[in-house]
Amino acid sequence: MIKEIELVLQPEQAADQNSIRDAVIKAIGLPAERIIQVQILKRSIDARGRKAVYRLKVNIYVDEKPVPEIFAVRYQNVSDKRPVLIIGAGPAGLFAAIRCIELGLKPIIIERGKDVKQRRRDLALINKEGIVNPDSNYCHGEGGAGTYSDGKLYTRSNKRGDVQYVLKAFVEHGAPADILIDARPHIGTNKLPGIITALREKILNAGGEVHFDSRVTDFIVSGDKLSGVVCGDKAFTAEAVILATGHSARDIYYLLRKHNISLEAKPFALGVRIEHPQSIIDQAQYHCDVRSEYLPPSYYSLVDQVEGRGVFSFCMCPGGIIAPCSTEPGEIVVNGWSPSKRNNPFANSGTVVQINLDDVAGNPANSLRMLEFQASIEKLAYQAGGGNLVAPAQRMVDFVKNKLSVDLPQNSYIPGTRSADLSTVLPPFIHKRLRQALPAFGKKIKGYFTNEAILVGVESRTSSPVRIPRDKETLQHTRMAGLFPCGEGAGYAGGIVSAAIDGMNCADAVFKYIE
Repeated sequence: MIKEIELVLQPEQAADQNSIRDAVIKAIGLPAERIIQVQILKRSIDARGRKAVYRLKVNIYVDEKPVPEIFAVRYQNVSDKRPVLIIGAGPAGLFAAIRCIELGLKPIIIERGKDVKQRRRDLALINKEGIVNPDSNYCHGEGGAGTYSDGKLYTRSNKRGDVQYVLKAFVEHGAPADILIDARPHIGTNKLPGIITALREKILNAGGEVHFDSRVTDFIVSGDKLSGVVCGDKAFTAEAVILATGHSARDIYYLLRKHNISLEAKPFALGVRIEHPQSIIDQAQYHCDVRSEYLPPSYYSLVDQVEGRGVFSFCMCPGGIIAPCSTEPGEIVVNGWSPSKRNNPFANSGTVVQINLDDVAGNPANSLRMLEFQASIEKLAYQAGGGNLVAPAQRMVDFVKNKLSVDLPQNSYIPGTRSADLSTVLPPFIHKRLRQALPAFGKKIKGYFTNEAILVGVESRTSSPVRIPRDKETLQHTRMAGLFPCGEGAGYAGGIVSAAIDGMNCADAVFKYIE
């Protein structure tokens, strides 16, 4: 017999297997010898009461042993099978490649950046010297933007595909098994490179190809059919191309427009990254003076409506670091990440305002006007910081009171911060709404609205400002046969898991198309 129940446990109980078993025995009233195994299905923290507790959904195996669940993808050898070009080695591209192998197709991944090991050197140059390599940075390179920006796996994409498949694939390649049960699964930047390397090796061992340092410089187009790409002096051809280049490959959008391949301007969100001492967030969320060693650093999720527009937190990083995520010289873009232990002294989150198409002036027929607007804000941020990727920043209360900060608090942004009036960087419809929302957020989280918090500009790569249109059924571009727009860069995903799912869905669509 298998019985499913929910347990409510103190943090120290939830950390001890014997305490969990004792709680199960007490809950179901059966002799201990009849309980063969307790399997945790889902684990979450409930901090709504006076003290934070864990909620565990568990399966209890009574008088029977569980049948071991084996997750094994059938990685057949596809070295001599029909090729599929996959542009981009982010989660969408990697999982598209895995699904291609399952389907008996040969994936050929073309990645503009470097492998995860070589990529570290370019990240060091960004942080220490403010030097940006346009092809190898926090956004471009093996694993995509997620590799060195945290590995958050929380998603609401269950209707799009099999979330558990993605999580199990990560575990198979080295991720901790806890991601299968945690309500907000997270891998950590320190662990992701090894996992991404294992995924790549699995693809290569099955006969797939991965080409690094290969920026797509042109498309091979004949009429309304895309049959390949050019990378410098080398051409790659195939019956189908999965375009999974991520939300920051601006040159690809311009290349698509050059070939009259239709694009659409798309709304996105823009704002700042806000950082607090982690202790402030822990005290407010856990209702304590000092966080228990059995509780992880706390997170938050905030949203408010200001003058008919959403203002919300985004990509919250407990125990995290603010990172410079520019992809071109002369621009400032910030994001956040956390190591697996989330043991840094700061908590940061993007805090952004929704931007609609009619907010941005310009020719409505210009499909890249939102992208150009995004780029212009990033250039303003660079100028306000004074160069070398120093970011413009302001204390929170000072920002709301429209007061230049005399000094700035200690923070995690390695290239450095410079006191600036962020209203000179952010457009009025953004900074005015942020000024109204931040005190309101302070009423939801005690201590949030404080001058101990710093606003760092700008958080601008929340999602792609361009959508590449595709047919809902075939997932093929509406006007270009053989082209399968995929993932965040095409406007069809919003994180690691949703991008991975979209990659697999596109591989399925390619199989139907070429078979």
